[in-house]
Amino acid sequence: MSVSRGAAATRGAPDDRPQVLQAPGPLADGEDRRELHGRAREAARRRRAAAARLALNLDETIRERTGRGWEEWFDLLDEWGAADKSHREIARWLAEQQGIHPLAWNAQAIAGSYERTRRGRQVGEHEDGFSITASKTVAVPVERLYDAFVDASLRERWLPDADLRERTATKPRSARFDWGDDGTRVHVTFAPKGEAKSVAAVSHVRLADGAEAERMKAFWRERVAGLKEVLEA
Repeated sequence: MSVSRGAAATRGAPDDRPQVLQAPGPLADGEDRRELHGRAREAARRRRAAAARLALNLDETIRERTGRGWEEWFDLLDEWGAADKSHREIARWLAEQQGIHPLAWNAQAIAGSYERTRRGRQVGEHEDGFSITASKTVAVPVERLYDAFVDASLRERWLPDADLRERTATKPRSARFDWGDDGTRVHVTFAPKGEAKSVAAVSHVRLADGAEAERMKAFWRERVAGLKEVLEA
């Protein structure tokens, strides 16, 4: 299952927390401060260049997937009035523009990146708490993948002891659940990838804080890997 500011919100993007620069230690023999400062400037230049390359690669990725780059999407959202909208409203609007489900990766990635860029939120943070995502492609038809989540007896094979209570479900496209008694929820979307493969995208929302988000992110990544093993065995 996706917790950087701006465009680095896409899945697999590295942590973008500010780097802490260490104070220079004692000068070595024959070393002057000009040389030391020169090395520091060169290191900073390399970091800026690496960040620029990362931003370019991420922009190319979202452009390939959606036909627009980050700033193009952000400008469209600004014109639409997204600054005053909730995360859910933003995702729904983006989904309408692309003809996809609001929980699909493209909509969630753009909405999350917009909020981090324009509102200064932490990765995975929304109005109602933190959220994480995990997805997995499995070599089974989409109907079987859907049943593995919705059918409690099948779910027990890969998600034992989980307290999931179904809220709504649309076979074989999506399902929503309450998770335990902590007020969090699990949303799952399903999509076919040909006749013999399909992908499940899990979102766990309303998490209390970043630490809980990290814990559940690791949990869901492990569990969807287990799901794949069970269904493909």
